[in-house]
Amino acid sequence: MDLSDMLRSEDVLPALQAGSKRQVLQALAAHAAKATGLDERTIFDVLMQRERLGSTAVGGGIAIPHGRFAGLDGVRGFFARLAAPVDFDAMDHQPVDIVFMLMAPEAAGADHLKALARISRVLRDAALVEKLRATRDARALYALLTEKRSSRAA
Repeated sequence: MDLSDMLRSEDVLPALQAGSKRQVLQALAAHAAKATGLDERTIFDVLMQRERLGSTAVGGGIAIPHGRFAGLDGVRGFFARLAAPVDFDAMDHQPVDIVFMLMAPEAAGADHLKALARISRVLRDAALVEKLRATRDARALYALLTEKRSSRAA
C-alpha cells in the first residue's frame, strides 16, 4: 500500500497552527470531517481515546494518530506539518512537528495495520523527514510523501 492510496493532495496541511496536542487533533478532526462526511466530534473523540491508551508520537518529532471509524469507506490519511512544534507526550520528550493521521474503517482489520506500517516506514527515512520540515508548499509535501520508493521488507 502506497501513501498515494490513502492520501489526497487536498489533505496535506503545510503549516497547521496549533498550540497543543489537543488543538492539533481538533484541527485534523475538523479537516477530516469535511473530507469524509463523518462527524467532527466523533473523529476527535476516537483520536483522543487512542491517545489515552498511549501517545501516538513515535519519536523524532513525528506522531501518527489513528483510529477506526464506522461509516468510513476506505483507509484515509491526513498529513500536517505544524507551524510550530507541540508537546505530544512523546517517549523521547521531543515536541512534534510532523503529523500523519490515519483513519480506517471499523472492519479494516489488516489494512489498518498495513497502512500504519507503511506510514511508519516512510517517516523513518531521516532524509525525507528533513525535506518535509524544509518544505512549506502543500503540493511539494504531497509529492515528497507519495513518490515511489523501493520496497523493502518491514
